[in-house]
Amino acid sequence: MPEQIFWLSVIALTVVAPLGMILSFITKWKSSKSLSAEEERTLEDLWQEGEALRDRIEVLENILDDIEPGWRRRT
Repeated sequence: MPEQIFWLSVIALTVVAPLGMILSFITKWKSSKSLSAEEERTLEDLWQEGEALRDRIEVLENILDDIEPGWRRRT
């Protein structure tokens, strides 16, 4: 009898437990595929900041073009 309990526990630990863990991770992964509302807001904020920075860089490049026309060739 103790030997049967030992083998049942070995089977449970080597087969059943890993399958349960894998199924749990798959379920969690599928539920977290999409962005949450907070993550979407953060992404939108970052996108807008990136756009603003791109506009600032363009303005600075235009100013440098007016002040020093050959500044791009020196780099």
